Amino acid sequence: MIKTTYIGHACLLIQSQNCTMLTDPVWFDPHWEEINVLCPSIVLDFEKVPQVDVLNISHIHMDHFDVRTLAYLRNSKILSPDVKVFAPDDDIMLEIMRELDYAEIEVVEDFRPYKVKDITLTYTPSILPKGEPPEHGFLIEDGEVTIWNQVDSVVTPQVIEYIYKFCEQIDLAHVRFETLLEGNFVFHQPLKLPFVEYQSFLKMVKMLKPKFILPGSAAFRYSDEFGFLNNFSFPTSPQQFLIDLAEFCPEVKRSAFAHGDVVEISKHGVKILPQDSDFVRTDANDKSIVEFKPVAAVPSIKTLTKEKAAHEKQRQEVITFVEEEMVDQLLQTEMAEVWLHWKISYQLEVFGAEGCSYIWTIDFSEEPKVQRGRTAKVNMYEGIACSELYGLIQKKANWDFIGGSAQYRTFHNIYKVENGGFQYYPQEKRFPQPLRVIFPNDREMKIEQFMKDVRRWKNKAPPVGISVS
Repeated sequence: MIKTTYIGHACLLIQSQNCTMLTDPVWFDPHWEEINVLCPSIVLDFEKVPQVDVLNISHIHMDHFDVRTLAYLRNSKILSPDVKVFAPDDDIMLEIMRELDYAEIEVVEDFRPYKVKDITLTYTPSILPKGEPPEHGFLIEDGEVTIWNQVDSVVTPQVIEYIYKFCEQIDLAHVRFETLLEGNFVFHQPLKLPFVEYQSFLKMVKMLKPKFILPGSAAFRYSDEFGFLNNFSFPTSPQQFLIDLAEFCPEVKRSAFAHGDVVEISKHGVKILPQDSDFVRTDANDKSIVEFKPVAAVPSIKTLTKEKAAHEKQRQEVITFVEEEMVDQLLQTEMAEVWLHWKISYQLEVFGAEGCSYIWTIDFSEEPKVQRGRTAKVNMYEGIACSELYGLIQKKANWDFIGGSAQYRTFHNIYKVENGGFQYYPQEKRFPQPLRVIFPNDREMKIEQFMKDVRRWKNKAPPVGISVS
């Protein structure tokens, strides 16, 4: 028998008779650049968490790879002295884990079995576009039952066919249900349920033919001042998926699965034990509701710097950058030819305190130069908080926070009119945005994004007792 406890979001504690495995631990709120929180929140008794033999990280996204939790675990007694740590072949993740004193890490390979005590782990691939960070799901079996945790992995029929070369039957599958629209609001992309992707989740279950499924790996929300993004990011819910799955493949048993629930998987079947964990439970005081409502009100961007003198200092540095440096930097990039070819009329709007913004334009149909104020034609727009543009200039900000918090927004209507001809760039495709070209989301930015959390949380005293996320 295998027992699984749902701690939160993508974090599971999986226990066989002799082995305990912890996956993607995110135990503190807020997380992911302090934008997101678990939903619903949890009450976690750190002192009662069982000792862990296997720690698994599926991929580098910050709702799965949380530096604060990993720093805490490294300094706690939760990890056994001979804990096995499994992670994908992601050089940034591996570097950060070494900074956190995880010296011995097993880099996983697709469909290679790993034996730990009485369980066998087999990692399943995610079929992603080139350039995306590697990630994995995994099979876990104890000789009696087999579980598959899809996590966030993207699978194809070929992957599912190959899974069955390693097992005869999936007794329980934790499967994807959420078609996240993260970034669509910021990049002015469609805010509607992507039917092709959503139906692929249903078809995957139909093809996989597990005995039982639980929707998993998407239980967070945007917090506080970023909460309006909840209306634009989550077009499905576990309940909706279960309703649709009952119609699509009624032969597969299914259930909701809440933080603090326990599921026992044996040769006799699957048993759900609501709120049966002795170390974690859903916070009964959390009444948060996440609704998809992409017609809801949207607050304006505003600087996050509250102190007036500090904001004025930042504003002056931003003005200097825009008016004295920006055009030269743009013309030195490979994208300059693209902007010149399309004769872009670009508008940059930098937001100060609420209701206040500063606007510049650059016309690429002639010799590019910065002008203050609006122009009659705008076909490329970027809006950003003054605090965040200042942070980019100082190399202290990152796009995960700036975009994830909607402190940056952009759109384009790229077209070119010439002597009776009309050319246009597909609106559904992203076009190179000047700020994102000057300040690329490169390795240096990503490393610093994680290292600031390493500096903040490494070697800090672990929490004692009960914590509410």
